Amino acid sequence: MRFALIGAGAIGAVHARLLEALGDEAVLACVVDQNLERAGELVSQYGGRAFATPAEAYAAEEVDAVGICLPSALHADVAIEALRAGKHVIVEKPVDITLAAADRLIAAQRETGLTVSVISQRRFQPPVAQIRAAIDTGALGRVTSGIAESAFFRPQSYYDGDDWRGTLAIDGGGALMNQGIHALDLLVWMLGRPVQVSAQTGRLAHEGIEVEDLAGASIVFESGAIGLMLASTAAYPGRPVRLTIHGDQGTAVLDDDQLAYFAAADASAPEVPALAGPDGWGPVELAHLAQYRDFIAAVHEGRPPAVTLEAGRRSLATVLAVYESARSGQPVELKED
Repeated sequence: MRFALIGAGAIGAVHARLLEALGDEAVLACVVDQNLERAGELVSQYGGRAFATPAEAYAAEEVDAVGICLPSALHADVAIEALRAGKHVIVEKPVDITLAAADRLIAAQRETGLTVSVISQRRFQPPVAQIRAAIDTGALGRVTSGIAESAFFRPQSYYDGDDWRGTLAIDGGGALMNQGIHALDLLVWMLGRPVQVSAQTGRLAHEGIEVEDLAGASIVFESGAIGLMLASTAAYPGRPVRLTIHGDQGTAVLDDDQLAYFAAADASAPEVPALAGPDGWGPVELAHLAQYRDFIAAVHEGRPPAVTLEAGRRSLATVLAVYESARSGQPVELKED
């Protein structure tokens, strides 16, 4: 499958490395960035050709799929352009920063019938998949609660390094929208449809940004389960994502990318397989690679990808409800997807 990468920044470089690791499954046909010099640097390392705009790339190169690695507020419109050009799309999280943008993209995907997936690579980590399997098989019984912690740290230089970082107009949010959304996605994937959110946010450790570096939320789900979410970029030196799922027949804990605890009344701890990939790659990198493989397989098999646009929209809707609740000081009801 021939890929174009749109965006040659830090995450674009990550995607280029993923495509290289896919070997015969994929090839990097081109890199698109308004900064042609930056696009050229990626091309010199990973191959393909550099272009300043997607339209130029689509006109000059045979492209099957597009990886979108741009600032968040640009995701939907660039993805729609790719769909209109007949390309499948894998887009970085969040799907965009507004539900209106997400809905435009969903409409375009349904109209074209092409494949679109939103990056949520942690779903592909084997211990995470085992926790979800324990829910699906009933090993944990009725799921009653969950706790997701994304206690990361970002120095001030992280926000100062790009003029769009930490802005409401382009970044759309902070610790929750851009870092914690991975853990939130897992919580929503495990517990189901959120129906009410109560939240607070703060900006405690960074200057010159318009977004939060700390968010805490209580989420009520359609099933009656209650979830707690903590997202931070102000937790020095930073900790790996931790996810705890409680049921009336068992509990499972993900910590440091491992199944750290599993206890069930009628089930033993599952065997956790290893993901295949290059030597030296960490669990999150390997999961990212696994999502690319799922996307490619979904295109070839004509099936939905494991992480759909609708899943990306649900996570975004929950993030936006957190922000609305923090602004209003009141619980926020979530509408049907």
